[in-house]
Amino acid sequence: MVLKQLQSEIILCRKCPRLVKWREKIAREKVKRFVDCEYWGKPNPSFGDPKAALLLIGLAPAAHGGNRTGRMFTGDRSGEWLYRALYKTGFANQAASTARNDGMKLTNCYITATCRCAPPQNKLLPSEIKNCRTYLQEELRLLKNVRVIVGLGKVGFDAAITSFKQLPQTTLERLPMFGHGVEHRLNERITLLGSFHPSQQNTFTGRLTEPMFDAVFHRALQLIGSK
Repeated sequence: MVLKQLQSEIILCRKCPRLVKWREKIAREKVKRFVDCEYWGKPNPSFGDPKAALLLIGLAPAAHGGNRTGRMFTGDRSGEWLYRALYKTGFANQAASTARNDGMKLTNCYITATCRCAPPQNKLLPSEIKNCRTYLQEELRLLKNVRVIVGLGKVGFDAAITSFKQLPQTTLERLPMFGHGVEHRLNERITLLGSFHPSQQNTFTGRLTEPMFDAVFHRALQLIGSK
């Protein structure tokens, strides 16, 4: 299987009835500010550079972000922070992403998620995470050049560890603990970095500041350059 084929499979996925019902309900009912938009309303495919050294693992699409636009971290406040950080460090060609056809291109970076469908209240059930894990594991197999993984939030961080543990190349002897800026070697080739998620809950309260967030990607650059 190749990445393009995998993403086509993801878009058609209906494994989780609760998430299917929610994402389609949101796409029909919309919100006032996006009432004239045609919502995507399907699982979000991953996207980016198939030769990427940097892999980002988020939580799931936002109800009126990725579930509307069809691309992860596109059209929501979390994405505003993420793409600014990627642009500053040379991983993205522009500092903002508002639609699938807005010209955003990633260089040496690939974006995926723990789950591909928007969940109610941004909360995933363990069964939903498990259902989507096979897609993430297949991406880890196919992305041969990954040297650094950034887990955005504890859910993304844990998804990286759980998925990696079940692959033959892991050398993990203990479960790494999540924290902002933590570093853990998954094996001799790949380093996992932790970052608070750029959600409004974190950015509005000051738990995550822009310099803190940017520092994670500057560190990713350093690690990629040293490998």
